[in-house]
Amino acid sequence: MKTNIRAAILVLMALCLSVTLQAQPKQTASVEGITEYMLDNGLKVLLFPDNSSQTITVNITYRVGSRHEGYGEKGMAHLLEHLVFKGTPNHPDIPKELTAHGARPNGTTWYDRTNYFETFNATDENLDWALDLEADRMVNSYIAKKDLESEFSVVRNEFESGENSPTGVLMQKVISSAFLWHNYGQSTIGNKSDIERVPIENLKAFYKKYYRPDNAVLMVTGKFNTEKTLALIQKKFGGLKNPDTPLIDVPTIEPPQDGEKRVELSRVGDLQLVSALYHTPAGSHVDYAPLAIVENILTDQPSGRLYKALVESKKASSLWSFSPFTKEPGFMYFNVDVPSDKSLAEAEETLLSIFDGLRDNPITEEELKRAKANLAKQIDQMSRNSSFLGTFTSEFIGAGDWRLMFIHRDRVEAATLEQVNDVLSRYFIKTNRTVGNFLPTKQPMRIEIPHTEGLEELVTNYKGKEGFGAGEAFDVSYENIQNRFDSGMLGGTNIEYGFIKKDNRGETVNVNFAFRNGTVDDLMNKGSVAGYTARMLNKGTKSKSRQDIEDRLSELKSSVSFSGSNGRTFAYVTSTKEHLMETLKLMAEMLKTPAFDAAELEKLKTQDIANIERNKTEPQFLVQKRLGEINQKYKKGHPLYNMSLEEQVASINNVTTADLQAYYDDFYGISNNATLIAIGNIDEQELKSFFEKEFADFKSDLPYSEIKDPYAVNNPTNEKIKTPDKKNAFTLGFLNFECSQYDDDYAALQVAGSVFGGGFLNSRIATRLRQQDGVSYGAGGGVNVDSDKVDKNSAMYIYAIYAPENEAKVQKGFKEEIDRFIKDGITQQELDDAVKGWVQAQSVSRAKDNELASTLNNNLYYDRDMMFQKGIEEKVKNLTVEDVNKAIKTYFKNFEEWSVVNAGDYENFEIKNKDEKVDD
Repeated sequence: MKTNIRAAILVLMALCLSVTLQAQPKQTASVEGITEYMLDNGLKVLLFPDNSSQTITVNITYRVGSRHEGYGEKGMAHLLEHLVFKGTPNHPDIPKELTAHGARPNGTTWYDRTNYFETFNATDENLDWALDLEADRMVNSYIAKKDLESEFSVVRNEFESGENSPTGVLMQKVISSAFLWHNYGQSTIGNKSDIERVPIENLKAFYKKYYRPDNAVLMVTGKFNTEKTLALIQKKFGGLKNPDTPLIDVPTIEPPQDGEKRVELSRVGDLQLVSALYHTPAGSHVDYAPLAIVENILTDQPSGRLYKALVESKKASSLWSFSPFTKEPGFMYFNVDVPSDKSLAEAEETLLSIFDGLRDNPITEEELKRAKANLAKQIDQMSRNSSFLGTFTSEFIGAGDWRLMFIHRDRVEAATLEQVNDVLSRYFIKTNRTVGNFLPTKQPMRIEIPHTEGLEELVTNYKGKEGFGAGEAFDVSYENIQNRFDSGMLGGTNIEYGFIKKDNRGETVNVNFAFRNGTVDDLMNKGSVAGYTARMLNKGTKSKSRQDIEDRLSELKSSVSFSGSNGRTFAYVTSTKEHLMETLKLMAEMLKTPAFDAAELEKLKTQDIANIERNKTEPQFLVQKRLGEINQKYKKGHPLYNMSLEEQVASINNVTTADLQAYYDDFYGISNNATLIAIGNIDEQELKSFFEKEFADFKSDLPYSEIKDPYAVNNPTNEKIKTPDKKNAFTLGFLNFECSQYDDDYAALQVAGSVFGGGFLNSRIATRLRQQDGVSYGAGGGVNVDSDKVDKNSAMYIYAIYAPENEAKVQKGFKEEIDRFIKDGITQQELDDAVKGWVQAQSVSRAKDNELASTLNNNLYYDRDMMFQKGIEEKVKNLTVEDVNKAIKTYFKNFEEWSVVNAGDYENFEIKNKDEKVDD
């Protein structure tokens, strides 16, 4: 009897052990720091630890996008993305939770996938919450009829906002014309009638079919403990079940195109456009990488063949292209902007002649080398950012497997001249192109777009290269940042420096260098010259052409950019420990010996004029311009004067290289105000020695005095601008008030602004106009408080994007919510959520080197340290409801006292209403 009992116990223990072992995630692959695991229910898990980030990004990708939609379902995947934010039984108010955790979230839908992500401060509590949220809404999202009824108007509003852009509409029509049957020809945002009429039952069925563990890939990147995170994932996701019906993906095979196609679009606007599309293979196909190289060779600036033929020759103002990394055969799309005073026919002829002449003018070894370096730089910089990588990987997951990200990189590196010219000759043919009408031909040429074979074999044994390492677990507390902050004055210069040496993943370094010169009198009547002077710095030096600079930066896998306005010049450098000093030498050469080439200046001016033409009928652009005119405080010629459109165009046209040189001679150099910030894998002494030596003779005789811009009451108004043929309207309002970041009310205003218009779809304005009324895709507001303790020139703002027929509802919503905010103030729950979210958002910001660098630079400029920010946080944490409500009553005013401008196709709506009344 005892023997039988003992045997039974042993069998039971073995069975329990077997179940336990089966329940553990199984490691299935590992490439360059990313490790793949598989749960028993089929969920794939990717873990990518990066101790230096101090944040965590949780990204879940579902292998479902617009490609999977059926008849009457166009836009369903995207609409479902919106509804999944509406809540679950355990997470009934997702926007509120996201805001309370200080997260930076979003969801996106594309051809082959839908993904949801949130980046947040790296704490165990936040990670537990995020994983619980994603597990719960995978299978328990409400997908309720009441939410659909309010949200479809929001999605329709988003659809209509795209309809405002001729560039976007033309692109969609060309893509749609290029595909006869495949859903890649359909816009991801969907069809307006399908969006409005989709039955809730269909949406629920779509959700149940595709939102399941075996159709999802969960990726966690950032600072976390691998073992604890795996256990947590198993706990949250391990018990989720798949539907009984297995997923079967049957691809639609697009037939080869047998003739050139042409699309013509006629809409309101000023900027002319010409575009072209070619069918291409899937991202996993061996031909995709050499085609990506061809694309770069054609469109790179300034070396690209199309760029030289169109932009340098002044036939066009700018061009761009894109070729999505898709699961099935896709496309490569080219867009060219042609100003209204140029010939569209000539630009089109030039564009197509470049394509048609590729066979007779094959790619050269020099072009191949440059394109590879450009692409390698892009891939390298993306790979070093674990937060971005977490969401970027979704593209490759949708295309078949995350390892395609590395395989594509390797294929680019290994591509030969023969491969590149081979794909060029096979795909860039007239009959594979969509730009025009049908053209009969006796000898048609076709290309069968191949599908990838053996994808599983391709990725299974892939090992990849050596990863970048996890980096340092950097403490982002105010005290630690200040303790690690090495600051002082550089010898022999007036440069105030601030360094933080820390071990970043990939040994990355961010450097910000700024110098400021001149007074308001010095800067009178300078117009657009300051901005152009800074923008021309990377367009060539006395010894290097623009192309030389671009090539050298690609070799160094680094970036250098400049900006400037009103006596202030800023240089931004992103590099690595290995290449930092060489990159800084190049930056110094650009700063000290610019060429100011006339041809390059003309390109910038043409591009800017074209951009103004593009926006002359755009509601958002016109609203912001008009608000500047309404609250004009300065006379023409003053550096802070708000130019009209006509004045802006004239100012651009009047800029000459002589103006740039004169401005440079006066305002470039170090006088009494310069700051230098560096964060990352740096050698502090090496940096100090470099800047002391390199900029000892870089001096200016114009001492800096900040241009004063004191508070002034705004002019109350509520104006309307009519923009014909624009399906989306835009409203923006401002209310000026007197306050600075040094005032006691600053902390309360931060919370008030968050509750009023901030957060993620969780503010008073967003809740009213989007969640409750369902009239706006984007609505919100905020409070901006001046850093200057003397000027105190602060403002609060509100905005909404909506269909013109909803203008009255938007105005009513704004007025009622502002009145309610002033009358009732906020609740204790709103205060608690806002404070928690604000504090965590500040921590996330401090964890990002570029944002931390900006904070440190401002601290040097305003002669303060991180204890200033800590003091503000302490005030925020100690706020009471009474404190915030008192600030609201002090600074917020009724809607009638705001400066408000609205722009949209109101006239067309008024005519439509009039016609409908006559019919009645």
